[in-house]
Amino acid sequence: MSVLRFFMLLSMVIWVGGIIFFAFVVAPALFSILPTRHLSGLVVTRTLGSLHWMGVVCGGVFLICSAFEAYRTSGSVKASVLPDLLVFGMVVVTLISQIGVSTKMAALRAEMGEIDKIPAADPRRVAFNHLHQWSTRLEVIVLLLGLAALYVIARNWAIPIMNAVHERSLSTRA
Repeated sequence: MSVLRFFMLLSMVIWVGGIIFFAFVVAPALFSILPTRHLSGLVVTRTLGSLHWMGVVCGGVFLICSAFEAYRTSGSVKASVLPDLLVFGMVVVTLISQIGVSTKMAALRAEMGEIDKIPAADPRRVAFNHLHQWSTRLEVIVLLLGLAALYVIARNWAIPIMNAVHERSLSTRA
């Protein structure tokens, strides 16, 4: 495996693994351990922001390495279209979540203070809850795109290996 492929795979594993760890370990643990939902929300907001920017960097690393790998193997920068599109989609959705949704949620959080003390019917809390639903949906989209990208990458990289094994098998029979 080339160094470029290693960095492509590493960037995806870090990003997708980070999303899975955040969603299934960090966030639930914070809401069960910290004394208030407000504190948990603050920590989740901070860690999610870090995860988003880490993902954008990982996406950039993947796309740059993919372009160089395509040039190395084919002599042109013609990218492996599907994985690159999936990773580009991950970056776009992550930026929408971070810059659009998370920024608005932070502004509402700052305006309201402790959210649990705000009545459920308050328009600010309703707006916050709506944005929170969108934030969750966007994270699921990024995760699904990442899993699809990893599948396509694994499948694409496995085909030449399987062909080589098959060719060796045929040549040893002859």
